[in-house]
Amino acid sequence: MKNIAVIGAGTMGNGIAHVFAQNGYKVQLIDISKTALEKGLATILKNLDRMVAKEKITPELKEKTLANITPFYNLKEGVYKADLVIEAATENQDIKLKLFKELDELCDSNVILATNTSSISITQIAAVTKRADKVIGMHFMNPVPLMPLVEVIRGYDTSDEVSKTIVNLTQGLNKSPVIVNDYPGFVANRILMPMINEAIETLFQGVAGVQEIDTIFKLGMAHPMGPLQLADFIGLDVCLAIMNVLYDGFKNPKYAPCPLLKNMVTAGKLGNKSGEGFYDYSESKKASVVAKQFVVN
Repeated sequence: MKNIAVIGAGTMGNGIAHVFAQNGYKVQLIDISKTALEKGLATILKNLDRMVAKEKITPELKEKTLANITPFYNLKEGVYKADLVIEAATENQDIKLKLFKELDELCDSNVILATNTSSISITQIAAVTKRADKVIGMHFMNPVPLMPLVEVIRGYDTSDEVSKTIVNLTQGLNKSPVIVNDYPGFVANRILMPMINEAIETLFQGVAGVQEIDTIFKLGMAHPMGPLQLADFIGLDVCLAIMNVLYDGFKNPKYAPCPLLKNMVTAGKLGNKSGEGFYDYSESKKASVVAKQFVVN
């Protein structure tokens, strides 16, 4: 494989493009939004500059990495000649199904179609294509350039050959692939999201405040950040979407999203990306993340 098409220039998409380009692949980074594409490319440049400053990479590798990335606004043009397509669009089932149906028509029959979904069924995505054996999940972790894990998810019909190809490819990126099977939330989010949801429920019930909950996890469980700060980092809208997938998939009350989580998403308090979540990320608070005060009636 030489040519990798990455769909979506957001947080995950630009990170995936960065990693492949830094490892010598030609990357077509695709986004229908000019603003998102420009922002994604700026993020890649910023991250590369940071790596050069820390002497993690050379200035020459930075320039080679940037030269390996070509931006596209048009899907058909972007996936032309791609050996592998990785979708990193919004975590929305309808959008992904529509996109994969289109990709199946645009790409050669031998092209592997991968999705970076963190919870949506690979089998369901594969079912809208005529190449279910060549559809697989590649769930990278955020921030992609730094996190070593890639959760490789096999759909019901994903072939052994495709799974082996993706595992070898991932290892070539200096990442650690772990193969799991296709059930709601896979492994990472099936375990992580209920923990985050329970932390929100603990706050909602007035058991403890934001900083107290997060401090317990940082000091008591050696987590690098507490579950509420992590929820802000992931995006509360993403957390809610994953909890809904788990709840719909298992029909078990333990996966029901906390009312506080639903209300915050409805109010547009999505965490870091919106400037406010369980913590305040506004311009005036950039020097230090400040926990919000929640009043429980």
